[in-house]
Amino acid sequence: MPAETILQRPMMAVFDYRCSAGPGDRPFTELHAGHSVSYVRRGSFGCRQLGRADELVAGSVLVGHPGDEFTCTHEHHHGGDECLSFELAPALVEAISDDRTAWRAGAMPPLPGLMVLGELAQATAEGRSDLGLDEVGIAFAARFVALVTGRPPHRTEPAARDRRRAVEAALWIDANADQPVDLDGAARTVGLSPFHFLRLFARSLGVTPHQYLVRARLRRAARLLAEDARPVTDIAYDVGFGDLSNFVRSFHRAAGVSPQRFRKAARGDRGILLERLAPAGLNSSWRGAERCGHPEAGACSPGWPRPCEARHDGSEARGPLTTPSASSDRR
Repeated sequence: MPAETILQRPMMAVFDYRCSAGPGDRPFTELHAGHSVSYVRRGSFGCRQLGRADELVAGSVLVGHPGDEFTCTHEHHHGGDECLSFELAPALVEAISDDRTAWRAGAMPPLPGLMVLGELAQATAEGRSDLGLDEVGIAFAARFVALVTGRPPHRTEPAARDRRRAVEAALWIDANADQPVDLDGAARTVGLSPFHFLRLFARSLGVTPHQYLVRARLRRAARLLAEDARPVTDIAYDVGFGDLSNFVRSFHRAAGVSPQRFRKAARGDRGILLERLAPAGLNSSWRGAERCGHPEAGACSPGWPRPCEARHDGSEARGPLTTPSASSDRR
């Protein structure tokens, strides 16, 4: 089956499998090389392993155990099966749970707790999330084990020493945000396994390490866009993004505007700012000052942000993107 390697880390590898086999293709035996959980995002196929036969559809999960043989069948439709597969290193499997029985499950039906994480993983693989794909992979594998064993992850409040570790790691990530940073490397700085580091960091600081890394890069990018005249591409690479399109997506997701429009807003284009405030209902409070011609809201409405009711120049009310001050500031 054709596979594309999406991520390769010491603790985890992620592959995108696409199969075009159909009813006329002869099944053949394959071997699981390691522990794996493969999310079926499209299509359907059968799988015979461990003396049982399963039918997998979109949302199902194929479970792999090292050394187990399996045979996939395609009796129901002509190709188009797609899976996102996470292959875990033995140390990560041990860190998630010492109960290995889950890895002989063979397959899992479409369960809500796994499907939502599977779709999140797919969104992350496509760059539509600021999470790390390895982080989502760990969460997906841990949720699978918890569902099979009936033993949810043990949750405790981080001790002071653990919180200090999380802060130290955050400081290290921030200081090295312009360099390649991954979960394994960040975990090593505080002497933890990637699995335990991810849980500790998220519980202590409220974000995952990759989210913090992306936000550190975005924070620096926003500052440079406001202060620097360099091209957006140069800024994206300087703050640590290895791909311009990924930077633009991440920045737009965070700021609600493109880097170019953010730069214009930072240089005085208030129309862009008012446009972003409109969904929150805040721009209506600003319109009064704009339509009466006062440069400051407080000049006409001491109770600001109460809208100014006066129209001293007799003009009609203008929308947030057509105010005199907004248009005059444009370059």
